[in-house]
Amino acid sequence: MNRLSRSFAVLALASLVLSGVTAQAKEKNPKHKKNQDLSANPLANVNSKQPDKELFDKAMVAMKKGKYDVARLDLQTMLNTYPDSEYRMRAKLAVGDSWFKEGGTAALTQAESEYKDFITFFPNAPEAAEAQMKVGDIYYQQMEKPDRDWNNAQDAEKEYRTMINMFPDSPLIPRAKQKLRDVQEVLAERETQIGLYYGAKENFPASIARLQTVVDTYPLYSRSDQALLAIGDAYAGEARMVQIAPGINPAVRERLHTLYEDKAAAAYAKVITRYPMAPRVEDARDRLVAMNKPVPEPTDAAVAENDAEQKSERPIRFTDNILGIIKRGPTVVEAAHVGEPSLDDPKRTLAPDITKENIALFNEAANAGKPATAAPVTPTGPNEPPRSDQPSAAPELAAPAGGSGVGVTIVNAPNGNASAPSGTEAAPATGAAADPNALVKPVGPTNEALPPVDKPAEAPDQVNDIKPGTAQQQTAADAAKKKPKANLDEESSSKKKKKKGLGKLNPF
Repeated sequence: MNRLSRSFAVLALASLVLSGVTAQAKEKNPKHKKNQDLSANPLANVNSKQPDKELFDKAMVAMKKGKYDVARLDLQTMLNTYPDSEYRMRAKLAVGDSWFKEGGTAALTQAESEYKDFITFFPNAPEAAEAQMKVGDIYYQQMEKPDRDWNNAQDAEKEYRTMINMFPDSPLIPRAKQKLRDVQEVLAERETQIGLYYGAKENFPASIARLQTVVDTYPLYSRSDQALLAIGDAYAGEARMVQIAPGINPAVRERLHTLYEDKAAAAYAKVITRYPMAPRVEDARDRLVAMNKPVPEPTDAAVAENDAEQKSERPIRFTDNILGIIKRGPTVVEAAHVGEPSLDDPKRTLAPDITKENIALFNEAANAGKPATAAPVTPTGPNEPPRSDQPSAAPELAAPAGGSGVGVTIVNAPNGNASAPSGTEAAPATGAAADPNALVKPVGPTNEALPPVDKPAEAPDQVNDIKPGTAQQQTAADAAKKKPKANLDEESSSKKKKKKGLGKLNPF
């Protein structure tokens, strides 16, 4: 019995000890509420109990719970009640954030307006870059696929470029550049698809225009090698069309074919020199070899640059294709993550420009080997020496002193008695006797000595022979003279004409 009682006593004591330990383990220390700033504003004071901060924190709590209209009401109350609050700038930005998080076309339009107002009122604040970045994000979220409407993509590209140019020192610049690369990937994909479609329809000028725009504007496009290869194929297609076109001179046909092949070879060569690590480099090499054109070698810098671009691009996976079918926006996983995106949009290449280029190539081929057209020249002056490349005007002859300037002497045949024209003197014969049968003597004077130059006589002094009073008397005498009457018999008058015919019967 003693042993049994002892056993029960030990068990009871053990149970009491276990129950005490379990009760102590279940007891928990009371939690102390931490003082946290819900707005996460670096300007805020954690322990502050100011009314403007209370309203701001209340609005932030409502925004986290998805009550955007309540949050906007609290923020507007704070802005109207405390216009000089230190939370004024953050509250103004938070109003735009509430519209941005709410989503929808109307809400995003209102968010853009709020962000633009913030940039206008606080252009030098660090949050201005954040506001401009979110304006670009508004259009980025509304982007369509490359084969759909591209207005939102164009607006997103414009806003991101504005953000990078206006706030180059912002910490958001790397993110803005990556967003810009994504947007430019979508725009380049759209232009490439259109260019390939025109190429399939053999509309080569339109195809070249679209693809050339892609190559010039978006060098970081993941399929730039494909665009350049398509440009070369388009020029090669134009060369084939020249070969089968009727009515072209064979020499002109051959020269034009060579010009188009040179342009195609230049496009293939650029694939090798600019994108040496791209998947379609071997296709470009094969085309150059088939055309008997030299194959260029890329530089080490070009190889390193393109290798970094290729490694930064992520290939499309099966899940990306499935999500691309479901979601609204485009898939931009293939966009490059290195390199500087294009910040300036160059002039677009248009199809009429390519057509003018084709006309210039045809004229160049047609005029090859022909002499250049001489520019119109102006004749030289009357007394200037003539030139071999310019016509000259007829010379102006001056009359010799003491003569009439005719330069010939007319003689009477056959007796040889010369008679000079009136007002001239007959030139004496010198040297050999003149031919008696000649009608006209040689041109020019026969005498070698020039006549002396006579000084003209001085003009006599003017003498006024009119006596005083004579001019007045003569004027008065002339005025006194009467005008002779006109002789009416000599003048023609209708009254004195004789009537003829039936006019004789008319008494009037």
